[in-house]
Amino acid sequence: MRRPRLHLPHIPQHITHRGVNRAATFIDEDDCSAYLQALGACAQHHEVLLHGYVLMTNHVHLLVSAGAQGAVSRMMQAVGRRYVRALNAKYRRTGTLWEGRYKSCLVDTDRYLLTCLRYIELNPVRAAMVERAEDYHWSSARHHLALATNLRVNSHACYNALGSTPSERAANYRLALAEVIGADALTAIRDHMRQERAWGSSRFQQMVEKTLNRTATCRPPGRPRKINPDSNGNVL
Repeated sequence: MRRPRLHLPHIPQHITHRGVNRAATFIDEDDCSAYLQALGACAQHHEVLLHGYVLMTNHVHLLVSAGAQGAVSRMMQAVGRRYVRALNAKYRRTGTLWEGRYKSCLVDTDRYLLTCLRYIELNPVRAAMVERAEDYHWSSARHHLALATNLRVNSHACYNALGSTPSERAANYRLALAEVIGADALTAIRDHMRQERAWGSSRFQQMVEKTLNRTATCRPPGRPRKINPDSNGNVL
């Protein structure tokens, strides 16, 4: 039985969706354009706000929020169906494209959200595909750096708080992009995504757990060690 996803109205979600067996999901630029067209149309239809994204060769990262329960899931299902139909027709292929259902993680709207946005938009840099985030045209980085207007992107309030004008926000975000995301933060982002938990402060996680009556923190790796008492009751 699948565990229900964590969702709270208007709380951002970091989403990742990978190709089956890590196979390519985007062969050329037309494929990327087709996915973004589907994403924009389905996000608007299901009233989901897209705050950031990156399309890699075999997976996507999205940062979204929605008010209605299930809106993000409905959007992702619609995007998947629409894009796979187009890809199958173009390449005369059949069968699945995505590796099961997408993964999602709630993100604290405090300092965590901007770190998550930087993590998403710096994916091509970490993969050594480009030297700078703005050099990659299939992400929201150019929008947030005021180098292009992307009507699909609805910049989050945390980004807007970086300045009183577009140029000020872009300049401050450029400084933020230049900061190295530490190893601990990278591990935390990936662990919370893998386990589909809530990434943020302990106060934020406690709020999620109290509101949803669900576990919001990551489990430690591995199974708990089995405790075997000896014949006298002492723990071995």
